[in-house]
Amino acid sequence: MIAIAVGSAALIIVLSVFNGFEDLVKGLYADFYADMRIVPARGKTFHISPSQLQQIQSTKGVAVFSFVAEEKAVLNGAFQTIVSIKGVDEKFTSVNQINSAKHIPRGKFETGTIQEPKLVVGAGIENAAGLNVEKGLYPVTIYLPNRQAAKLIADDGLNSFNVIPAGTFAVQQDFDNKYVFSNLAFVKYMLGMAADEYSAIEIKVADDPDKVKKLLQAQLGNSFLVETRYEQNKSLYAVMQVEKWVIYGILSLILIVAAFNMIGALTMLVLEKQTDIAVLKAMGAGEQKIQHIFLSEGLLLAALGGGGGILLATIICWIQIRFQVIKLGGNTFIIDYYPVKLVAADFILVTGTVAFIALLAAYIPSRKASLQLFSLKS
Repeated sequence: MIAIAVGSAALIIVLSVFNGFEDLVKGLYADFYADMRIVPARGKTFHISPSQLQQIQSTKGVAVFSFVAEEKAVLNGAFQTIVSIKGVDEKFTSVNQINSAKHIPRGKFETGTIQEPKLVVGAGIENAAGLNVEKGLYPVTIYLPNRQAAKLIADDGLNSFNVIPAGTFAVQQDFDNKYVFSNLAFVKYMLGMAADEYSAIEIKVADDPDKVKKLLQAQLGNSFLVETRYEQNKSLYAVMQVEKWVIYGILSLILIVAAFNMIGALTMLVLEKQTDIAVLKAMGAGEQKIQHIFLSEGLLLAALGGGGGILLATIICWIQIRFQVIKLGGNTFIIDYYPVKLVAADFILVTGTVAFIALLAAYIPSRKASLQLFSLKS
């Protein structure tokens, strides 16, 4: 019972901690990515007509949409580094949560104008380029590719401009080390993009994303790809699901070890109860009745052990959620304690696993007890 309780508790606790980290990561990605994104099916940019924009705006479930122009660039501060620059319009902060106070540790989210552009840089970029956004009097130089140039060389292949760093964002390391933001008109001007040309349209939806996606895809046709937040980060979510199942499989080995203990305990019980089994058979009990008795014994052990383990795990998880008792090592993460999230599906999964393993473990000695012949004289 103790072995089963330990295995059950370990499964619930570790899966709940994993759920907590998964929820945290998804929350961070949700703060950066929009609910939905429209990108070209081929190439890096697309042209969109006023009628298509009207279709997007009139689609049921579309709350706000924002235009984006994105390209690789070279940022030259105290040090030189490669970045991805996103030109965004004034509605960009309405489709995500990047402008919240928790994500802007220094400065402000200001992208400036086409005449006086400003940069909002990731915390990793700020460090790599040696910037100081709190002293925004010193401009940095941004180099973007000249799409009309025949060769990508410094004199002709790159367009450069001096910009003022206005703020720093900190969301997640993948973003902080890659992106900088400026205003849409400036980036389009530097890239020589047409008035109706963009890299993406990011959308905030007020309805089921799958329904909105189907409507938009049908209206825009095959020249565009409409991606939900899940599809924008498909590899991330797939990896997290695989990790969770691997963890579940590894921790289930604890229950399998406990099952061997149960087999041994029930086998010893069968040997101790030989006289009782003989009496029951003499009174008319059949093989199925004897087998049912020992199966019930095994399931009772599993129910008490598994139930106790699940209850213990629930108490431990509740204490961690309420008081954050167990801390993370170091001070580099965005939280200083292990996040925990209890999910009903995990309880169902663990309960089913315990019941299945216990049933298999109890079947072997119960079958042995039902088939053996015992004599009261012996």
